Amino acid sequence: MDQSTLPRQPPGTTALPAWKLFLLVMGPGLVVMLADTDVGSIITAAQSGVAWGYRLLLLQLVLIPVLYIVQELTVRLGVFTGQGHGELIRKTFGTGWAWLSVSGLGVATLGALITEFSGIAAVGQLFGIARPVSLTIAVVGLLAIVLTGSYRRVERVAIALGLFEFVFFFIAWRAHPQPAAIAAGVLHMPFDDGSYLYLVAANIGAVIMPWMIFYQQSAVADKKLKPDHYRSAQWDTALGSLITQLVMAAILVAAAATIGTLHAHASLDSIGDITHLLVPFLGVDVGRFVFGIGTIGAALVAAIVASLASAWGFGEVTGYRHSLEHRPFEAPWFYAIYSLAVIAGAVLVDLVPNLVGLNIAVEVMNALLLPMVLGFLVALAFRALPPEHRLRGVYAWVVVMVSVLTAGLGVYGGLAGIHLF
Repeated sequence: MDQSTLPRQPPGTTALPAWKLFLLVMGPGLVVMLADTDVGSIITAAQSGVAWGYRLLLLQLVLIPVLYIVQELTVRLGVFTGQGHGELIRKTFGTGWAWLSVSGLGVATLGALITEFSGIAAVGQLFGIARPVSLTIAVVGLLAIVLTGSYRRVERVAIALGLFEFVFFFIAWRAHPQPAAIAAGVLHMPFDDGSYLYLVAANIGAVIMPWMIFYQQSAVADKKLKPDHYRSAQWDTALGSLITQLVMAAILVAAAATIGTLHAHASLDSIGDITHLLVPFLGVDVGRFVFGIGTIGAALVAAIVASLASAWGFGEVTGYRHSLEHRPFEAPWFYAIYSLAVIAGAVLVDLVPNLVGLNIAVEVMNALLLPMVLGFLVALAFRALPPEHRLRGVYAWVVVMVSVLTAGLGVYGGLAGIHLF
């Protein structure tokens, strides 16, 4: 069923069972959360497990409600205004603020694409595929998915790719983590250590990224979700939040139980580094093939989401046509921005291979952008929504406090990690 014909279900009617309506509405939240566990996030979670064992595991679980609170605001804004994030900032706060926000989006998107394509290249090299070849195949595939599809088709392909990330649960199981070791480490959090705080910031930045906020709100608007679909869209976001953080936890556990036991000081700059150290513990099939599948799925879905977020964001600020329901010749700038982002990311990784060392730094950069990103999001929730759907009461205070604490901890951890505190 096309998104433009999603059924309306007025309050008090039983036109569709709740589960069927959920399946029709599901998509934006699940896609953006599967993209959240991208290559940079995989490397960050693995490095966390290697360097600190299970001491950052609790953070992954604490971030589940934080992630839901943040992304639920994008659902609320998209459903009740019918507008994307950049467009809503422009109409509410003016063009200058909109350009500031979308500029941060552009920087975050470029950083994300560097990590995604570095992961794709690394997996290709594990199987003897030259870097230019694997990157070219990825670029052609990513362009074909979007240039030849509607929103619904792109969404389905993205979900299918993201489901490969479930192999990380199998890898964690094969790592045979010891429950006693998990229990001993999970509550020990050395916040007085700058290197620990740096990874705290990286993990926060790996969970809440600017392009996620732009993507989900714009996807909700592009899918034409209405107030009748709001509850189902919330469940879509909740399910995605749970899945992505459990995947992150699985990666951390697998790394801590294997690499962390013998190589606690290993520096994991790339997927190749992780796989090389996993093979002796998990075997060639799991360490290389299975881990490679999960990484490719994560990288491709994140590349789609980040690039589309930029195409939507810049379109919403400049006013050019910005919908997957338009053909390429009907919305040339939208498709041009998407294509340029994909191609530029691949070319950069091909020309400057040592950019893979920036993976964790990119996540810390995301954390440093959080005050601006969350500031705009929360302000819109108070000012741009219809009065009856604005934040109010206890939940309004919860959202504000969670946003302030998350942004503050992310910035503090990032600056402390580079010894500015």
